[in-house]
Amino acid sequence: MQASLRLLARRRFLPLFTTQFLGAFNDNLFKTAMVMLVTYRIFSNDRMEAAFNAAANALYILPFFLFSALAGQLADCRDKAWIIRLVKTAEIAIMAVGAAGLMLQSVTLLLLALFAMGAHSTFIGPIKYALLPQHLHRDEVLGGTGLVEAGTYIGVLLGILAGGVIPAPAVAATVMAIALIGRIAGAKVPPAPPVVEDHAIDLHVVRASIRLVSETLHVPRLMLAVAAISCFWMQAAILGTLFVPLVKNVLEADQQVATLFLAVFSIGVGVGSIAINRMLGGTVSARFAPAVALLMGACLLDLHHVVSHWDTPEAMIGWKAFVGLPHAKHILLDLFGVAVFGGMFVVPLYAFMTTTVDKLHTARTVAANNIVNSGAMVVGALLFAGLVRFGVPVADTLIVTAAGSVAAAAIAWRLHRACAPAFSST
Repeated sequence: MQASLRLLARRRFLPLFTTQFLGAFNDNLFKTAMVMLVTYRIFSNDRMEAAFNAAANALYILPFFLFSALAGQLADCRDKAWIIRLVKTAEIAIMAVGAAGLMLQSVTLLLLALFAMGAHSTFIGPIKYALLPQHLHRDEVLGGTGLVEAGTYIGVLLGILAGGVIPAPAVAATVMAIALIGRIAGAKVPPAPPVVEDHAIDLHVVRASIRLVSETLHVPRLMLAVAAISCFWMQAAILGTLFVPLVKNVLEADQQVATLFLAVFSIGVGVGSIAINRMLGGTVSARFAPAVALLMGACLLDLHHVVSHWDTPEAMIGWKAFVGLPHAKHILLDLFGVAVFGGMFVVPLYAFMTTTVDKLHTARTVAANNIVNSGAMVVGALLFAGLVRFGVPVADTLIVTAAGSVAAAAIAWRLHRACAPAFSST
């Protein structure tokens, strides 16, 4: 752990970590403020609120599906540090649109900015993982991956907390300021020359996406890793969609409690990301993945049991009143367990992808993974919307999410059996 933290003093790592942290913070500050504004201030209909949350999640994820192939090609064929600077410059313009949406309470501008932020994250994603094996030593990659994931979720946590309590006008000013600071941090990322010279970029996104995924998934171990990660992100998409409607319409709690839920979940993922690195001792291994996936599913089922037997308050309550209610701490503990086991599940799989492929193919492998993951997340968000549309209670969608843990555990077990020698690299 101490060896990993020492990376924060290295210029080959710190600017990337800072840029990613600020991007995650800004993303979630804006998204949380938007969701709270629309759910608690603009709409007042249970189904409309659930539909909006599902649509917003799907719209944010859609660029990953559309543009990941192009992002992977650019990351392999252009200097990654240059791309970071270009994308962080674009973030300033995107946040200007988002800030206007918050000030005017315009759902159209908010969703437009959300889609653009999804595109921003699409192009950053392959770069942050492809840079790690290019700038770090092999025995530092797992620790670096864990720090990036933990830093990301700390940024997510702080963004959620701020977005849930800061008034919309203050959020509008803050997202602009953070975008500017992120651009400055991005300028400090050391050069990362392209690993593929004179490669023609295919701008046909559908053709490029199909080719990229087929070229990656024909490798059995990568196919299994991508499938396992996709199961996790499908679950995460459903959870991210249902949290706010669950809090408001099932638990009868205000946006402070919704913020608390999102914060606990983010803390848990960060804890799991760091804990798994310590448990694995710096090696890249999937040996814990099946067990932690099943534990995640068990926490989801227990959470469903507690929520489905919840005594609904007569009036909407704040976080202090909520925490004082019977079984509230049980709910928060289940939520924390889901997040911790989720972080423990997914981090080694990302490290596996970046260390078991040639550096020539790292960014494209991550991009192909993002395409499949985003498809799974869109399916998850739409599945949630469809279940609610046909009258399934929001709380019961937790059962569907728990079923995904069984599938993830089965895939992870096959991956561990197939790739134990590769995963044991040091």
